Amino acid sequence: MITLDSVSKTYKVGTFGGKELHAVSNVSFDVQNGEVVSLIGESGSGKSTIGKMILRLISITSGKILFNGKDIASLKNHALKEYYRQVQGVFQDPFSSYNPIFKADRVFSIIHDEFYPDISSQDWKQKIEKSLTVVGLNPDIVLNKFPHQLSGGQLQRFLIARALLLNIQFLVADEIISMLDASTRIDVLNLLADLKSRGLSILFITHDLSLSYYISERAIILYRGCVVEMGATEKIFYQSLHPYTKMLMASVPRLDMKWRKRVEQQIDRSTQPGGCVYFDRCTAAEKSEHCAKHNPPLVQVDVDHYVACFGYKKED
Repeated sequence: MITLDSVSKTYKVGTFGGKELHAVSNVSFDVQNGEVVSLIGESGSGKSTIGKMILRLISITSGKILFNGKDIASLKNHALKEYYRQVQGVFQDPFSSYNPIFKADRVFSIIHDEFYPDISSQDWKQKIEKSLTVVGLNPDIVLNKFPHQLSGGQLQRFLIARALLLNIQFLVADEIISMLDASTRIDVLNLLADLKSRGLSILFITHDLSLSYYISERAIILYRGCVVEMGATEKIFYQSLHPYTKMLMASVPRLDMKWRKRVEQQIDRSTQPGGCVYFDRCTAAEKSEHCAKHNPPLVQVDVDHYVACFGYKKED
């Protein structure tokens, strides 16, 4: 389905663009048909940048992104339009996806005019109603409403319904439930799980570990633009090998123990040497000058389990 091959994104920053910010560095992974893959990391780790590169909202500095074997950077005109017919994204803030002066269902009119101009108004209305029903919305209640008249959860479902109208194969879901209340979150997660059972592939971008565990078969841990660990979700959560992944898992609050805040040094990625991106925060005993000078490659340590760490310890 979607394959990222050594993808990087670099920005020019500083006075007159004299410095480089490596937002994404040499990232490789794939998402197979009917699979949900979670992309996990803290703010600024490059998660959304990867999603935007897949959607061709921003360009790739180096590497390739392939969709069914075709380099998406080479797509133009009709081929690019066909790509967007199959690949769509839904983002964190649903309100920013709508123009407040137009009714929310205008997003369906745009899809009709751009992709299905030959479908009659009556047939298109039936398709819209069916799509809204699939995402758990009552067409009689939500249609012909302005964005401010609908809740965030309803607007997110509108966007998912828009994607379903295109019969998409791949969805970039970028923090799509972080702004929703708890009761709505589980509804949207269950909706994604249902769509996945129908064959939809999903890249689920999140910083919430519990949501990732609930929804995905595989998980990718991203830190400062680099993949530090990836594999089957169960292995990432219960057999964590990278110090950063272990720290993330230990940071999940538990009811049976008092939570203690960790104070860790925050550093500017743009000034880092060529060593391990996690070096300055690493507490592993194996932390050494070698780690400071060399960035560890992502290596396979088990079936569907990869880690980028010179000093990882695999428990028997």
